[in-house]
Amino acid sequence: MSLLILGLVLFLGVHSVRIFADGWRTRVRAQVGEMAWKGVYTLVSLIGFALIVWGYGEARQQPIALWGSPGWTRHAAALLTLFAFLLLFAAYVPGNAIKAKLKHPMVLSVKVWAIAHLLANNTLADLLLFGGFLLWAVLDFRSARQRDRAAGTVYPPGRAMPTVISVVLGLAAYAGFAFWAHMAWIGVSPFGRGAG
Repeated sequence: MSLLILGLVLFLGVHSVRIFADGWRTRVRAQVGEMAWKGVYTLVSLIGFALIVWGYGEARQQPIALWGSPGWTRHAAALLTLFAFLLLFAAYVPGNAIKAKLKHPMVLSVKVWAIAHLLANNTLADLLLFGGFLLWAVLDFRSARQRDRAAGTVYPPGRAMPTVISVVLGLAAYAGFAFWAHMAWIGVSPFGRGAG
């Protein structure tokens, strides 16, 4: 469990600098240079991510159940994860109406993904992993909206074709992940017992 916690501290910590110390981040980037900042940021993120994967895998070997998970929660999680994929792709397809409306769909995607997995999973490791990401997403979304207001950011209106492309890509990625990759990579079928 300690590896999972360390990984979360590193990964979410480096991704939280803009939430808690945006001024410091700006000063350090100016001092060390954009490339050096991005290099350290990427390195810490990768180390944190590797520790999360390793630590969560170890924690799953001896799970500590905290509450019961009824069967319907797996289906709710699968449905919510579909929306998480749609939001994720909306963050990266330029000019789509979803991003124009929601402003920060990638962070909302993380929020929905975390809620889905907290519904379907019931161990201490799940609470740490998905609860940690949910807390980060809530704080990051609030921080991003505050920066938008302070900067007077205006998002361009969405157009139909980019919106359709975003939705189609999200649906295709969800299908591939739900029906193949989740089982192949994580060892759990989202539509079987113990989905997560």
